[in-house]
Amino acid sequence: MLEGESQVFVLKSTDNLPFSFADVEFKFSELVGVGIQKSMTGESAADIPKLKKWLDEADDLVFAYFNYDTKNLLENLKSKNVDAIGFPKFTFVVPEIVMFMNTEQAVCFSFSQMVERDWEKRDDFSNNKSSLQSILKSDYLNTVERLKEHIQLGDVYEINYCVKHEIENASIKPFRLFQQLKEASPAPFSCYVADKGRYLMSSSPERFMKKYGGRIISQPMKGTNRRIVDNEAQKAALRNDKKEVAENVMITDLVRNDLSRSAKKGSVKVDELCGVYEFKHVNQMISTVSAELREDVHPLDAILNAFPMGSMTGAPKIKAMELIDQYEDFSRGLYSGSVGYFTPDLDFDFNVIIRSVLYNEDKKVITFPTGSAITINSNPEKEYEECMLKAEAMRKVLANHAK
Repeated sequence: MLEGESQVFVLKSTDNLPFSFADVEFKFSELVGVGIQKSMTGESAADIPKLKKWLDEADDLVFAYFNYDTKNLLENLKSKNVDAIGFPKFTFVVPEIVMFMNTEQAVCFSFSQMVERDWEKRDDFSNNKSSLQSILKSDYLNTVERLKEHIQLGDVYEINYCVKHEIENASIKPFRLFQQLKEASPAPFSCYVADKGRYLMSSSPERFMKKYGGRIISQPMKGTNRRIVDNEAQKAALRNDKKEVAENVMITDLVRNDLSRSAKKGSVKVDELCGVYEFKHVNQMISTVSAELREDVHPLDAILNAFPMGSMTGAPKIKAMELIDQYEDFSRGLYSGSVGYFTPDLDFDFNVIIRSVLYNEDKKVITFPTGSAITINSNPEKEYEECMLKAEAMRKVLANHAK
């Protein structure tokens, strides 16, 4: 963490599309913001209109995150569980220092003098009597069976059920851990956030939503299997798995509906359905949905009209979120939320916070939740294996960090 009240955002961009900043056009693969020139943090529904006004007046590059429980500000929902990490509902920051990086150069802008900071000044993870806690397999299987009963009754068609992996009494080097996570599990939407003793280290492969000009794009990810040596056969198996395809199609349809709330009539389209893509440890099924943004819809509203992302909730979305709060035993917090940026022209790019480690320095608590989509055809044993597979990279990085 930086000294004082400072914040740090490190964001990766997969598209490397240009935008103008300080009257110069940039293309970047990584974007860094350090410190606070001005910011806004919100915890109530009354803060949403203020945020829109603040964003309009910022006229600058803005880094931001939305906690999953921002849903409670947008819908008649609440959360009964405790958030162990404690990120606010949302935070928007115009940083003091901005750095654009690509393979050719790094360009830095500063609003003030950088004070001396030590990103790595903390105890080693290995010096602590830490303990990893995860859900018992039997409890997981029982919960999935209960969720399938809700599906049989028609309450939902699909629900994203997540479990928490937690390490107590832990001290880590957050930025170093982020670098190790990126190396172990490289991903197109990885990010790092340091905010007053709370940290996010994410190797996210999923985009939530992007706006470029008048076009908005969402890329829901549903469907996973392990990447192996003979991976073409494994990719084909995922592509032809009826259960995995059904998961993706249901959420793609939900995303089409979410985008239609902000789109010009007749402009919503599915650019790609159930494409299969390789990552270091897994194969993922990804669809791409796009639309033309209506002139009367503020860019912030385009995000909020679709938040939280369907891939992390289920369908129908409201009922799925109610069941999530009923059956999960933890508050997701920033997990299942989103981190991204707005340009001065209010274009934006935001990810989905998955495959992530979260850390509260004061409480010395680490969490790294994982989840999967439950449908009527779900095999509870396989869903459990998928949750453990998704946790694998984080477990290994944390274990190596302790050495």
